Amino acid sequence: MTEQAYRFRFYPTTEQENLLRRTMGCVRLVYNKALAVRTEGWYEGQQRIGYTQTSSLLTEWKKQEDLDFLNEVSCVPLQQCLRNLQTAFTNFWAKRAKYPNFKKKRNGGSAEFTKSAFKWRDGRLFLAKCKQPLNIVWSRFLPQDCYPSTVTIKLEPSGRWFVSILVKDSSIKPLPKTGKKIGIDVGITSLITTSNGEKVANPKQFNFLYKKLKRKQKALSRKTKGSNNGYKAFLEVAKVHAQIKDAHTDFLHKLTTKLVRDNDLIAIEDLAIRNMVKNHKLARSISDASWAEFNRQLEYKCEWYGKKLVKIDHYFPNSKRCGNCGHIVDKLPLNIREWECPECGTNHDRDINASQNILAAGLAVSVCGASVRPEESKSRKATALKQKPKS
Repeated sequence: MTEQAYRFRFYPTTEQENLLRRTMGCVRLVYNKALAVRTEGWYEGQQRIGYTQTSSLLTEWKKQEDLDFLNEVSCVPLQQCLRNLQTAFTNFWAKRAKYPNFKKKRNGGSAEFTKSAFKWRDGRLFLAKCKQPLNIVWSRFLPQDCYPSTVTIKLEPSGRWFVSILVKDSSIKPLPKTGKKIGIDVGITSLITTSNGEKVANPKQFNFLYKKLKRKQKALSRKTKGSNNGYKAFLEVAKVHAQIKDAHTDFLHKLTTKLVRDNDLIAIEDLAIRNMVKNHKLARSISDASWAEFNRQLEYKCEWYGKKLVKIDHYFPNSKRCGNCGHIVDKLPLNIREWECPECGTNHDRDINASQNILAAGLAVSVCGASVRPEESKSRKATALKQKPKS
């Protein structure tokens, strides 16, 4: 059985909204206090404070008179936020993420409820300390005979409420084999280029949304910070951001699902996106392209539906290698979109050639487990030996 989260929009009553906002406020306070304690402990005494210590601190905080309001909300989301903080630090120490940031009220908030903090009755969800079920807009049905294991409530900066219900879904089964294989090269001008010669660009509606966002941000800059009109302008900007995010997510889900359904093997490049966004000229374009989200969706969908995903090392020279004779050119600037091989004279479209090389490397890795870096490594080693002074 596969764990899957189903996300729905819901409309809370006034009573539910007040309780949920207070819960998220308490979650934000506990998270920030625990983060401050852990940061202070490290900088003052090089001490790593873990989840167990912060959980004990939470018990002490609840006994303080000025923090007595922490007892008015469910204790489960407060404990869960400490676990999430522990996960954030684990990822930081493993160099998979940046140092955890303090939560801000303007970013909305979230609260995670486990089985002891909610009830599921006849398709209705009751949260702890709520008398009425959530008014959920069921855009699709949950799998039959499934009981939620975790429920996460999220408030977006735009003011929209969402509930994410985690269940074990037995309906997800491997898809039939098609016998097709494909290599994918991601880019900025075209979101992806396949080894079949197909190029997929971002939908044109994004240009309109970005122009709309620019107008709203310009209007926000004119408002007095902290004023009521400033808050209204902030909401307008947040709503446009939500539209862009929803459009991106919907587009990527449809694209990745089609790729997984149509192909048995998908080869992609394992890009070092965190390093690439350090280039300030390309950072926004790379972030807007959502390469990381595209790769993430391909990864879990291939696992769900029994397809194979092969990741090629980002040092593999897929763009500079001639797909016909294998010659590797020394330099190939980004502004050159077509080039001719100096050895065999074959004319290449940069992106299509790269995707075909990625597919060839992916097949080599899939069939015989071959590495795709030895040639690159040897060339670097040879260059280093040439530059080394003779004794």
